Amino acid sequence: MSTTTAPWWRHAVTYQVYVRSFADSDGDGVGDLPGITSRLPYLRDLGVDALWITPFYTSPQRDHGYDVADYTDVDPLFGSLADADALIATAHDVGLRVVVDLVPNHTSSEHAWFRAALASPPGSPERARYIFRDGTGPDGAEPPNNWRSVFGGLAWTRVPDGQWYLHLFDTSQPDLDWRNPEVGDLFESVLRFWLDRGVDGFRVDVAHGLVKEEGLRDQVVPEGEEPASGIDFTEAARDRPPRDEPMWDQPEVHDIYRRWHRVLADYPGDRMTVAEAWTQTPESMARYVRSDEMSQAFNFSWLLAPWSARAFAGVVRRTLAELAEVDAAPTWVLSNHDVVRHATRYGGGPVGIARARAATLAMLALPGSAYLYQGEELGLEDVDVPEELRQDPSWLRTHTHWRDGCRVPIPWAGDAPPYCFGPGTGQPWLPQPLDWADRTVAAQEQDPDSTLAFYKTALAARREHALDATEEVELLDAGDDVLSFTRGLLTVVLNAGPDAVELPAGEVVVASGELEGRLLPTDTAVWLAQTG
Repeated sequence: MSTTTAPWWRHAVTYQVYVRSFADSDGDGVGDLPGITSRLPYLRDLGVDALWITPFYTSPQRDHGYDVADYTDVDPLFGSLADADALIATAHDVGLRVVVDLVPNHTSSEHAWFRAALASPPGSPERARYIFRDGTGPDGAEPPNNWRSVFGGLAWTRVPDGQWYLHLFDTSQPDLDWRNPEVGDLFESVLRFWLDRGVDGFRVDVAHGLVKEEGLRDQVVPEGEEPASGIDFTEAARDRPPRDEPMWDQPEVHDIYRRWHRVLADYPGDRMTVAEAWTQTPESMARYVRSDEMSQAFNFSWLLAPWSARAFAGVVRRTLAELAEVDAAPTWVLSNHDVVRHATRYGGGPVGIARARAATLAMLALPGSAYLYQGEELGLEDVDVPEELRQDPSWLRTHTHWRDGCRVPIPWAGDAPPYCFGPGTGQPWLPQPLDWADRTVAAQEQDPDSTLAFYKTALAARREHALDATEEVELLDAGDDVLSFTRGLLTVVLNAGPDAVELPAGEVVVASGELEGRLLPTDTAVWLAQTG
């Protein structure tokens, strides 16, 4: 039983709910807020502390809610403000905190502000809320600089009067100009709107992107290379050398979060923020979690690490060292709605699932907080969604990168799609595989060896053995193929090598797979409790 007095978020396990794909209450094939509310007992029984819900605000859904047209209302696709209030209240009743997604880098092109900007002339106050600029070259026919969109193609679109507007994502997501005081005032009001309704925190989308380098100069790229967006959702990002990024991680962004910190301090209950900041170094990530800024920042170094004991150890060492400088708690995450699920990244099939369980068990023993992505507790892998059914705007712009595979709706029960995802009988908004009958929640609840059973056991063990343990971690020298560390009376061992290894002394608390006596098989992790 935990006796910690630290803010709740410092050691929480938060479960990410991708709203479209968690639970459908009305049979239209798309998840919604009442659906989430109906499944809150499942999350309570799983053993998590909070849920983070992806955007459910009014939106044309060009980027599935990350294109917001009204930050203070609920899109009818997902329910109503009354449904949001009911979800928050019910979550609190069952002991869960609620974190909502905030999208401050850009709005939808259907936001009232952007519609007013298009209807107003160059130089007007309406356009000053966004980043409109004259073009270059003859008649301004070339974009203002060489920046590229994260979703592929130019980061600029020309409007009929000849000016261009910046969109680091889709053309339907114009970037706000955070140097304009009106923008900051708008988002303070948005924060207070949801804090007044009882939310416990905010996950901040593209937290490193709000302020661009003044002057909007060209990105400098090596000779022979093309400009790049600066965000890479693939494992290749871990080996990428630092590059010039005038569109990301500017010093002025920290002034915004100091203001937000003061806003949250006006409310009781340790309200929090967590930054989605794809920074280039752990040092840069640590700047977002200084004592007067954000509560947390996602540790993408852990997510991007390959299946390697040496790589995991390096991430742990660097993360803890950098965050100690600012007295911040680390976060650990292996999957989310933007990346290939870690069971697939680690090889897929039984090997990928075994490795995913092992990495998760090691992660849950580390100090700080952990974030889980819906479906990983079921051992779900990425789905090869047919091209004609893909809806990711990145795919629609480039036909190369797509994220739909990790967003396929959750299977709850039954032998065929939609696996009780909702009351409907057909496939949901993204098709589910025909062979998921053994991956459903109902099937796994009957199997003591299932991935779901493992997650429940591991989360219970975390509460019992790790939550109150010292935050000091000692990495042990166990060879290139074995990650081993101690934390208080816990010893954690992960075997990423080809052969079984002998376990050190200690009583087995939890293992990610079946042990062979005192041997730890390959692709397996274990917690050992020291009694002396």
